[in-house]
Amino acid sequence: MSVHLHWFLPTGGDGRTLVDRHAYTDGGIRRDRITPVSGVRAPDIEYLAQIAKAAEQLGFEAVLTPTGTWCEDAWLTTVALTQVTERLKFLVAFRPGVISPVLAAQMAATYQRISRGRLLLNVVTGGDSTEQKRFGDHLDHDRRYARTDEFLQVVRGVWGGKPFDFQGEHYQVDGGLTALPPDPLPPVFFGGSSPAAGPVAARNVDVYLTWGEPPEQVKQKIDWIRGLAEKAGRTVRFGIRLHTISRDSSKEAWATANRLLDDLDPDTVAAAQQALGKSESVGQQRMLALHGGSRDKLEISPNLWAGVGLVRGGAGTALVGSHAEVADRIEEYHALGVEHFVFSGYPHLEEAYWFGEGVRPELAARSLLDAVPSPLDGVPAANGRPASAPGGAPLLFGGGR
Repeated sequence: MSVHLHWFLPTGGDGRTLVDRHAYTDGGIRRDRITPVSGVRAPDIEYLAQIAKAAEQLGFEAVLTPTGTWCEDAWLTTVALTQVTERLKFLVAFRPGVISPVLAAQMAATYQRISRGRLLLNVVTGGDSTEQKRFGDHLDHDRRYARTDEFLQVVRGVWGGKPFDFQGEHYQVDGGLTALPPDPLPPVFFGGSSPAAGPVAARNVDVYLTWGEPPEQVKQKIDWIRGLAEKAGRTVRFGIRLHTISRDSSKEAWATANRLLDDLDPDTVAAAQQALGKSESVGQQRMLALHGGSRDKLEISPNLWAGVGLVRGGAGTALVGSHAEVADRIEEYHALGVEHFVFSGYPHLEEAYWFGEGVRPELAARSLLDAVPSPLDGVPAANGRPASAPGGAPLLFGGGR
């Protein structure tokens, strides 16, 4: 089983500190409680194209594009980026509660033809009622997962190439059909840590995603989902969502993490924790429990740092260390059964280079990667620095402020 490496498209804004994204979008936190920051990069198409092209050049298989109030639409943004890339796949996040499953199946089929088969789907059920209501969705947490279950049954049914009927609590479809089914069928990624989420994953999805918890907790999740899938007569693969701070030495990596932490004042952290604490998402509550809102003991497992989660919702942990140490941790998760790794970093353009030129060769040397053509393969580093930036991380800036 090889490792599949993916990157992230910051369609809600990017920058050099952990608070940049919130500074650009507000992120549900009152703006007057956020320390002003500089260097915010707006998520315009030119900047996102830089990241997508870098990810492709560096050998990443796909990029995850988020969904929600504070992001650009993932479908429209990524289909535009298929026109400026060649091999890169796009893991498009969307919420099943705000779109017809038959229409979603048709959109996926069209996307596959436009992109020549480069679509992956990330189904986000949604763990925050306030956010869901912005889109007209008023179901409670568990009923949202029940609806997702039906949604995925309908999507797969109408991909069958003949009229499909379905009668459920949330969807009633008569003769649903995707006249030209997608080829290939896009893999379905899905995450959820609640009891309501597990059976949905076991019955319907190809890849179960977890946020970056310590290895023992990740193992418990894998065992849970794998057991449910076996009872359903299915096999599910596994992925993990993490940030990364990888440098030529461990000292440099931790210095970068500490600088990100130094940029956070107590009011910003308190405001973020207050907002995130209201989430109904079990996964979000598990992320918050890793640090408890405190700056103390943020290295919760070797090279696993919970500092990002002090202000960021969703994925709140980062792998921090030398390139070899980060590769060690990836290998550790891989040994548990994790196949897909979805990474990100601040800023996303520069960190893609640090990881792609530092960690990826380490993984390749351990025979954990399938061969992916890259113009950077075999290019030597200069003075211990990434080859494309002899003086340090590449300073490539987009159209942000």
